[in-house]
Amino acid sequence: MVRTMNTRRILIAAMLIAPLAACNQRGPINVAADDESAWYIGTMPDRPYDVPLVDKSRLDPKYRRQVARYTGPEKPGTIVVDIDQRQLALVQEDGTAVQYGVGVGKLGFSWKGEARIGRKGVWPDWHPTTTMVSLNPDLPRTRKGGLDNPLGARALYLYQGNRDILFRIHGTNEPWSIGEQMSSGCIRMLNEDIVDLYERVPVGATVLVRRNGRYRA
Repeated sequence: MVRTMNTRRILIAAMLIAPLAACNQRGPINVAADDESAWYIGTMPDRPYDVPLVDKSRLDPKYRRQVARYTGPEKPGTIVVDIDQRQLALVQEDGTAVQYGVGVGKLGFSWKGEARIGRKGVWPDWHPTTTMVSLNPDLPRTRKGGLDNPLGARALYLYQGNRDILFRIHGTNEPWSIGEQMSSGCIRMLNEDIVDLYERVPVGATVLVRRNGRYRA
């Protein structure tokens, strides 16, 4: 109990720090500090930090993790992100998909296309891109992984060929942003959901990001 309370205090304090990553910029939604703590109902054991658990009753039911029928042509093991629906689906062998609610890029920042998971990270460090530094030279050049890190508990790094395209599927310490357009292009998930997805997909898995029903121009 003490550990859970301490973790929660750390989490609440961390949320008072504005996220730094381009993948996790705050949008128009303003959440009061006292309401931030109300989003959490406990923790899930993990290393080196416990994962904060979100009160799912605060989410629209369509953004809660669920198994749904899947009729698309994609092969099992494919991750399909629907920008318009704010949902990510992991295609299964039995004609279903594990479906998760996600937050997506702000207008003008979202993208579509095909990529693959080039690498995976546990409580990953965050590093600003060259463009971010040019726009804000005062940004720190790195932030260690942890509860105050905008990449959250896990990150899946998207590559095209051998090139890191700087977009991620990652956790978030802003659960109220699930279902919203608030990032600068990355796909954000509840921390508990990205942990679940991380365990299900290998490096090399195909990722299709679809907008207006298409992932190709």
